[in-house]
Amino acid sequence: MKRVATGLVVLALVAAGAVAASVGAASSRPSAKAAHKADTVTIWVGWSAGHELTEFKKVVAEYDAKHPEVNVKVVGGIVDDKIFAALRSGNVPDIVSSFMSSNVGIFCPSGGWVDLAPYLKKDHINVNIFPATSRYYTQYKGTRCALPLLVDSTGLYYNKTLFKKAGITRPPRTLSELSADAKKLTVKNKDGSLKIVGFDPNVNFYMGGYGVGASGFQPLIGASYFDKNGKSSLASDPAWASFLRWQKRLIDFFGYDKLVRWQAGAGDEFAPSHPFETGKLAMMLDGEWRVAFLKDQAPDVDFGTAPFPVPDDQVDRYGAGYVTGNIMGISKGSKNPEAAWALIKYLTLNTGAIVKLANGIKNVPTTHAALASPDLQVDDAFKTFLDVFENPNSQTSPSTANGAVYQNQFDDFFQQWERGKVDDLDAGLAKTDEEIDKALQLGQAP
Repeated sequence: MKRVATGLVVLALVAAGAVAASVGAASSRPSAKAAHKADTVTIWVGWSAGHELTEFKKVVAEYDAKHPEVNVKVVGGIVDDKIFAALRSGNVPDIVSSFMSSNVGIFCPSGGWVDLAPYLKKDHINVNIFPATSRYYTQYKGTRCALPLLVDSTGLYYNKTLFKKAGITRPPRTLSELSADAKKLTVKNKDGSLKIVGFDPNVNFYMGGYGVGASGFQPLIGASYFDKNGKSSLASDPAWASFLRWQKRLIDFFGYDKLVRWQAGAGDEFAPSHPFETGKLAMMLDGEWRVAFLKDQAPDVDFGTAPFPVPDDQVDRYGAGYVTGNIMGISKGSKNPEAAWALIKYLTLNTGAIVKLANGIKNVPTTHAALASPDLQVDDAFKTFLDVFENPNSQTSPSTANGAVYQNQFDDFFQQWERGKVDDLDAGLAKTDEEIDKALQLGQAP
């Protein structure tokens, strides 16, 4: 599962209430009317062409075959910009799914995704069947407009062949070990350009491109985005400045310009040209889905997985990681809300369906029953991410009324820092705090 960045202008419009004003007055309460025969239920998902969408369609096809009263239409490749545009226009699918769990703070209060509480109550469903993190990012301030469909958790991937060649016997557990190993594993061409990169510290390399950015490291370093009063705490929480300085030292080792040139030729993130799959990258922060990609696209790569390293003074956090996941709900304006709810229940609550999809695309299941299922295929590489998901120090990004805007603002600053464009880190973080607080106060992007 991949996340994508969301346009700030769209976020601003939705957060300001454009969705609620334009999608019509369709009720979010369950209807007593059963679905008519051959009603079409359209479901939008983020998975695009490839094995992930294929596996999802297989699971849906099994449901479709058992329910002749509905005809399920799956549309893949959906990003949140498309979701917002559809909600504003009123031309919506019945079921909508997003990789951007951070945007639940927009979907729920805007009314664009209907409140599922009446449906859950009617069917006597206790949301405690989901682990705590998934329960958090499927609601906003008590309104649950989504249910979770599989989880992403992150960890360290490392090339065992390159490790052996460099004389490294185990994956790093602290950031100082990560830096030392990255330097040992790095190989340069005769002209000084980078041939093999031990670890790319650029926060927006691959994962940052679809919305993770600094959030991928936040649980690892014990940092907080906001203080107890809801104010941005980038400057007041020393963990952020400490991490940024560590990251910049490693970037300076490579040379920012050299690293950017290497990235330009590194290959596509979801194709066999990925640098980890071609031996040009020795270690990386990535999600559990990469296990399936490696086995499919690069079966000869001898790799291992482990929790991502943590600060040297926070070794008790080792084992934690960033957690996020798909969220799925009913669009306000759905023509077949009852049929939509029936399919959502199957996809998010049926243990067999969840396990089948988890096995097919190597994502982490989102119910306690599915996590414990004997049918869940778990090898050593995949088990790392199950353990990260259940680690008490693992976290997801805070939900806010303007979605991922605060993350985008911080990542913008982060990129300037990486480029050497920030003279005073503390002052820069303080200014970013002000910008984030202003955007939250306005309820939209600045």
